[in-house]
Amino acid sequence: MSISRADARLIEAFLDAAWSERGLARATLEAYRQDLEGLVAQTSTSLVAQDKQRILGWLASRLQRGDAVASITRTLSCLRQFHAWALRQGEIDHNPLLDIDGPRRAPRLPAVLSEHDVDRLLSQPVGDGPLELRDRALLETLYASGLRVSELTGLSLSALNLSRGLVRVRGKGGRERLVPLGERAIEALSRWLKQGRPLLKPAHDQVFVSRSGKTLSRVAAWQRIRQHALAAGIEQPVYPHLLRHSFATHLLDHGADLRVVQMLLGHADLATTQLYTHVSRARLQDLYRRHHPRG
Repeated sequence: MSISRADARLIEAFLDAAWSERGLARATLEAYRQDLEGLVAQTSTSLVAQDKQRILGWLASRLQRGDAVASITRTLSCLRQFHAWALRQGEIDHNPLLDIDGPRRAPRLPAVLSEHDVDRLLSQPVGDGPLELRDRALLETLYASGLRVSELTGLSLSALNLSRGLVRVRGKGGRERLVPLGERAIEALSRWLKQGRPLLKPAHDQVFVSRSGKTLSRVAAWQRIRQHALAAGIEQPVYPHLLRHSFATHLLDHGADLRVVQMLLGHADLATTQLYTHVSRARLQDLYRRHHPRG
């Protein structure tokens, strides 16, 4: 069943509202379009005539054919938003999705580097040139602080207090936090700021700069980290957030309090931080199985 003009008009109006009210990305809006058109096509029913049984039947058929739970959860989120919007607009007189729960996904445990691999990675930038000093400071800071890469590349000089070993970070939602830096990160940052950064002649106050003196982009940071990981012989994919995962997991491995780790990471919800406790336990169980004589 091809969609009617009325359904096409509703979809366009909903997507326009979603974009203007919440600033959704183009890819997300296109996925929502496909979800809504797919519902109409597969149920042979217009959007304003959908009911709970039709929607559940369609979602169940997708689950049975092997669609990813994450994809179905995304679709259900889209349908909830659409029907809530349509109700506000007077296009429908009830919301058929008010009491429908989505499929539950097993939590995806964060990947981490071993402490040995972290040592190999951090020892990789060799030399006293400005780029080597920058990369050493970048890697040490990521692992010492658990910053997101966007937080790292957005750091200004005024956010650093190396004499006290602290960095002030503005994270998600504009929330600020103070994060301590270890001795090695402080030393690497000091060398970079005194001996490396001035040679690149930046015209701004960002801590990390590119070869041409411009602000270092997130993509460039990712590329440098990946290059150093390959040079260190680390086989698993290495990316900036992996160092954040490793920072949190290694803290818990060594007995850090979960609330402290939450504060350092800037998580609004403790449940997000608790994922790292599962990683820590899994690593402990793996070590036990591999090394205990009766494991």
